[in-house]
Amino acid sequence: MATVLVWGKAATGALGLSDFEGSCVTAPQQLCLTDDVEIENISSGCNHTLICLKNGSMLSCGANDFKQCGQDMLVSKLGRVESLSVQHVIHVAAGSEHSVALTQAREVFTWGNNDRGQLGRGEVLKSEQEVPKLVKSLAVYSVLQVACGSDHTITLTNDGLIFVWGSNIFGQLGLGRNTDTYQYLPELVSCLRGIPVAQVAAGGNHSFILSKSGAVYGWGKNSFGQLGVNDTEDYRLPQQCRPIRSQRIKYICCGENHTACLTKDGRVFTFGDGSYGQLGHNSNNDEMLPRQVMELSGSEVSQIACGRNHTLAYVPKSGRLYAFGLGESGQLGLSSTDDRNSPFLVPVPFAPASDHDNSLAVMHVDSQGPALRIKTIYAGGDQSFVVAVDADLPIESDDFRTDDSSRNILTLSRDKIEMLHSLNPTDIPSPEITDELEKIFSSASCINGSFLLPNDEHYGSSSKKHGVDMYAVRTFFQDLAAINNIATMQYICTNIEQHLIPMLPASPPDVEALRLYLILPECHLFDEPKLYSAVICPLAKSLLSLTPVALKVFDSWWPSNGSSFFSRLVLIYKQCVEHLLQLTETTNLFEVNKRQVGLVTCLDMLQKLSQVNEDNNQMIPYNKFYVSDIQERVNIRADYINWVQKTTNRIKVGGVMIQGLYFCNYPFLFDGAAKSVILQTDATLQMQYAVDSAQRQNVWSFFSGLATQQQPHDPVSPCFILIITRQNLVQDTLRQLQGKQSAHFKKPLK
Repeated sequence: MATVLVWGKAATGALGLSDFEGSCVTAPQQLCLTDDVEIENISSGCNHTLICLKNGSMLSCGANDFKQCGQDMLVSKLGRVESLSVQHVIHVAAGSEHSVALTQAREVFTWGNNDRGQLGRGEVLKSEQEVPKLVKSLAVYSVLQVACGSDHTITLTNDGLIFVWGSNIFGQLGLGRNTDTYQYLPELVSCLRGIPVAQVAAGGNHSFILSKSGAVYGWGKNSFGQLGVNDTEDYRLPQQCRPIRSQRIKYICCGENHTACLTKDGRVFTFGDGSYGQLGHNSNNDEMLPRQVMELSGSEVSQIACGRNHTLAYVPKSGRLYAFGLGESGQLGLSSTDDRNSPFLVPVPFAPASDHDNSLAVMHVDSQGPALRIKTIYAGGDQSFVVAVDADLPIESDDFRTDDSSRNILTLSRDKIEMLHSLNPTDIPSPEITDELEKIFSSASCINGSFLLPNDEHYGSSSKKHGVDMYAVRTFFQDLAAINNIATMQYICTNIEQHLIPMLPASPPDVEALRLYLILPECHLFDEPKLYSAVICPLAKSLLSLTPVALKVFDSWWPSNGSSFFSRLVLIYKQCVEHLLQLTETTNLFEVNKRQVGLVTCLDMLQKLSQVNEDNNQMIPYNKFYVSDIQERVNIRADYINWVQKTTNRIKVGGVMIQGLYFCNYPFLFDGAAKSVILQTDATLQMQYAVDSAQRQNVWSFFSGLATQQQPHDPVSPCFILIITRQNLVQDTLRQLQGKQSAHFKKPLK
């Protein structure tokens, strides 16, 4: 059985203490619940509270002006939300005057005030607002997380998409400048596409996401510095909070105008509005940059929670719960209404850890009551909550730093291979398998969040550290290739071609969004040159169209991978070039264009790789770039002549005529035989130029003499003439060579 302790603002009934007549509760009091109740989560808005139970039902209490409690009257006592009784609710979130429920079917239901579009169901009638209804436009997605600000909502789907709706007065939806003040339907935050999101969070009028590798992005109201970007300007697009990129942030929570972050090692950083001491820095100053709460630095915090203007922090090892910030309504639980600007121990009545497990917190509700262990802490509005369990039960406290698989986006992993092991080559995969494959291979976020280095070594990813376990990537795709199920390969290829690559931006929002360019080439589909137009060339074209800043990242990532991965990349595009060069002739215009685009893209990709190879002291031998027998598939002599003369003649390559393509722009392709042809061709050209130059000079001299009636100069010989005697062959030759200019050496010898 769970015990719930509550304290804070009680005037509107948000604490659910039906027998309490005062306006505030200044010390923890037990909330009466039935014996069989187990709490899943609690969310409290300004004046109402939602409680989700593990059995899928939902309770509510508090202000009900807009029917945000989902009941018909003002409720100071917890009551069941009967209109959701047919749904299995797994998570709830409360805004100022609206409520959101996430069901086991991963559907979102909303109700309450909709003046600012906070229900995400369009401009519906008031009678429709008062009843929990499905957000239909999200029904095709599988929603993992939901968070509410005062008047806006943010959600995360299992394929890594972020949808927002509600008030956008301060840009808290992150949709940019040319957007409506209110958004009545869910809108995709497209500028974050590709980031593997681990968590979404919302404050009063600001929003945050946390990536899998600890990157923190915030947007919206910033008048107190609550975005942590060292200014107080509101932002309508996501901004990275760079100072804590390397701190291994695992969890974020937000108050009305302040933000708190929890690191992997249990440190707490806060920033934003500090006027009530809610930042815990022993002052009432605002902070525009994240600052560690030093008074908690000696303790390993595992849970944090933010109310409107107060903060809670829980230390499991000592069993201590700390509170700081606004205390006007008793929300700090310190038996007073004073504010606190540094962490204060909630005194009633905590005891040290029990003998059962020294790492777990124990409290006593009263001197005669049973010992309890804190399981989870919550805060919202001016209210605070603690869910506790009997100390004798082997139930550990929640740790907000650990991953919850039910809240994680889909990724590629070993268990996906296990799902496919039973398939024969001609079997049709089940809808569950195809749905997952479709979502993962059409989502940059899912792929970018896959194969991360173990033990959180991927944290702090940067231009020098991609955070991907490339050997795990290779093993996965080798195992996937061994399954060799035709339908599976078709699903993967189709989604990469039609949904993934076309949506890749030229300017990715973060280095984490670039990881797929390392991961995808390890897929066995890239071993098939016949798929050049489907996946191989489109990926290269997308990579080559990246901004210079993004491209520069790969200049440092590729060398760090090891030569085998770089060599594979070179081999992929070299095989495509060889494949295209040996295709039979065609007159189909579509096929002609496809081959031309494919060939140029592959050559440009190889040129980029060759440059990276040279810049890094030849990670692989230069002969790895040679295209075998290229002189038999390309007229090297004609290509060189066109290249030197800068003509745009059409040349026949791979069964099609291509204009303006010079293989001599890609000299790294040429092996010894091809280079020999080029040298011979160049020598012939130089000789011909020398002869032509001499003849032009003679003609010019002749006509100049006629015009001026002067004796013409002696004609210049078009040949290199050496006059020698038999008696002094060497001496005569050397003497005449010394007296000639370099231009003479290019003429034919006579």
